[in-house]
Amino acid sequence: MRYRRLGHSGLKLSALSYGSWLTAGSRLGRGETRELVALAWDHGVNFFDNAENYAHGEAERVIGDVIADLRLPRDGFCVSSKVRFGSVADPRPTQAGLSRKHVRDACHDALRRLRVDYLDLFFCHRPDPDTPVEETVRAMDDLVRQGKVLYWGTSEWPAALIREAIHVARAQHLQPPTMEQPQYNLLHRDRVELEYAPLYAEHGLGITVWSPLASGLLSGKYDGGVPADSRFGQAGADSPLRAGGEGHARLERARRFSAIAAELGVAPAPLAIAWCLSNPHVSTVVTGASRPSQLIENLGSLALVERFDEQLWRRLEAATR
Repeated sequence: MRYRRLGHSGLKLSALSYGSWLTAGSRLGRGETRELVALAWDHGVNFFDNAENYAHGEAERVIGDVIADLRLPRDGFCVSSKVRFGSVADPRPTQAGLSRKHVRDACHDALRRLRVDYLDLFFCHRPDPDTPVEETVRAMDDLVRQGKVLYWGTSEWPAALIREAIHVARAQHLQPPTMEQPQYNLLHRDRVELEYAPLYAEHGLGITVWSPLASGLLSGKYDGGVPADSRFGQAGADSPLRAGGEGHARLERARRFSAIAAELGVAPAPLAIAWCLSNPHVSTVVTGASRPSQLIENLGSLALVERFDEQLWRRLEAATR
């Protein structure tokens, strides 16, 4: 495993992390999740990413139970939560958003579900237009001062709003956001590479990126069409492949990527993750897995970062434009 600093902070996260979205507490039970978390830990993964709304809080409960059952040392791993959407299916007004009340309540709920005394990372999971940024910054600063959160950040915030949060924090001697969690993959690049570019050097922003496989498009499993039992093949699924137009264009870009992977003799998924890791601003790539074989394949991306050079990464980018 390789470890990278979270922006300009002193925290070092494993280059690959394990996320509970769409797996723990929904597709996977405690036994299956335990096997995956143990396998990830044995391979050096030290960051487990979660959110209050993943499986309506059940993902965090499962991850917390598993970590406790495995008796992982608290000083050896990091866990996160995210606040914005609430943990119930139909939240009341005070059960969602980024108000001081919900930020506080969500933190305490996450601590109970994850069975920890503090969150290493706590993200504002999308902006909240109904709450002033200053209120959210103050709420996060309170949690940091209370020792319940070590680092706070944002997820899918526009750069202008992140700058506002940093400005408010520094002007009032509060803790500014340390990190952002955006989507980043070969089919979705502009925000990380263009919009956020000034924030890395100016403010030391770290990024913990999600969806390195573009919801599976870069795994190769859709190259021959959309399997009926796949995520995008389910009736009613919110699939970019079911609408035609742009969705099919994305699929064609993914197929060109898979063709290069086949030419190189490597699986598409670890190659797509390795490309994300080639960006020095990426602190960690959040990966998901529902089977041990998937996790092992994802871990193979670390070797590919060492094996390939800048010329290949540029080739992949050109093929997926």
